[in-house]
Amino acid sequence: MDEVHQPLPEVRQPLITRTLTEWKTLSILGGPILIAQIAQMANGVIDTIMAGHASAEDLAGVGIGSSLWMPLFLFFMGMLGALQPIISGYNGARTPAKIMPATWQGLYIAGVGSIVMILLLTNVHPVLERLNLEANTARITQGYLNAFAWGIPALLLMTALRGLTDGLGHTRVIMVFSVLSTLVNLPLNYIFIYGKLGLPAMGGIGCGWATSLSNGVAAIALLIYLNRSQLYKQFHLIASWTKPNAALIRYILSMGIPIGFTIFVEASVFSVIALFLAPLGPVVVAGHQIALNVVSLLFMLPLSIGMALTLRISFLIGAGAPDTARLISRSSLILAAATALVFAILLFVFSQGIAALYTSDVDVQSVTVRLLMFAAIFQVADVIQVTCISALRGYKDTGIPLLIMLFSFWGVGLPLGYALTFTDLIAPAMGAAGFWVGLTGGLASASVLLGWRLFGYRPKASGQSTD
Repeated sequence: MDEVHQPLPEVRQPLITRTLTEWKTLSILGGPILIAQIAQMANGVIDTIMAGHASAEDLAGVGIGSSLWMPLFLFFMGMLGALQPIISGYNGARTPAKIMPATWQGLYIAGVGSIVMILLLTNVHPVLERLNLEANTARITQGYLNAFAWGIPALLLMTALRGLTDGLGHTRVIMVFSVLSTLVNLPLNYIFIYGKLGLPAMGGIGCGWATSLSNGVAAIALLIYLNRSQLYKQFHLIASWTKPNAALIRYILSMGIPIGFTIFVEASVFSVIALFLAPLGPVVVAGHQIALNVVSLLFMLPLSIGMALTLRISFLIGAGAPDTARLISRSSLILAAATALVFAILLFVFSQGIAALYTSDVDVQSVTVRLLMFAAIFQVADVIQVTCISALRGYKDTGIPLLIMLFSFWGVGLPLGYALTFTDLIAPAMGAAGFWVGLTGGLASASVLLGWRLFGYRPKASGQSTD
């Protein structure tokens, strides 16, 4: 086992030294995760910019297509994300014989998920008809999804194998192949969208082919690496083949389905808000989207720390070090709060400059600046809740956090936001800012409830429940 990436705790050190040592471990694990997340976001940015230069219809087709496949992928990504704490726990418990069987069950789940995604995304005609899209935009959307579908198996394969590499503490592996995917996607977009090297110009449909091929290249390269690297000679995929195990698959799904739904719940709320804001006009919608994009970019750092926290806590529980797991789970809230406060200050101070980077429209800038003021407070609650829920996933506690997120987003955030945006029930109608206040209230609710769950949670004595 690799103790450089996931060292065993030294319990005899002073408390502050132990805390700083654990924070250093989080940074080692989380740094590559952050780069991988940014690389994955970059693919979406590249597609949007290059499709937009082709035509407005191509941009609309790619945007609508992305909005259809992304929620599905996030659900399956969350489901397969259960592999990371499971394998990290096996790593901490020094039970390597359990790692490859779990990995193979994840690959089987990814295979079924690929079939489901392909069937859904290549048959979206009823959805497109209900959207009343212009005929050419609908054609581009379906063509984009048909092309994108070819790369779905590779996408979910990499997501499943991330459970193995991240679970072993090797977070740089997925970072490298995520960057590779982005580097391949850029020139392929140029070739397919604009018709270079003798190929016809495909417009937005070319984005789908470029994404599929870049996913395929990255997945094949990852498979070659895993089967040739000395680091993974103990975990050779072919030599360690394991047939489907119903009990282990149920165990993975019992953790993974709540994670998938949790991510889906959060993403769906933002989609619903965008629909609610549409009647307020393009200026308001544009300002909202800019503020949301800024917050999403900043969120990559605490999200990456949270993913590292999940890995670290599951490792420590597997290693029989619950006291250190409790130390890192609680002290990480201090780190998260400090990060959130820095981001909030940056948003308050540089809101005008940030808005100007995105648009030269004075009206949109004005809306954006106002919303960024609310986003600064939103950021604090968001960072704290993601830290709490990440720690709970490290303890393999996913069911209750799902219920908390459902209540906080759909029971508190969305109703409160709607009331503040469109009605005078609580205060004079605030417009788009009302939804940001509502979301902040929902996230504050989630932070308190998840924090209460985290501080009161006691893991099972064994640290592992399965197989």
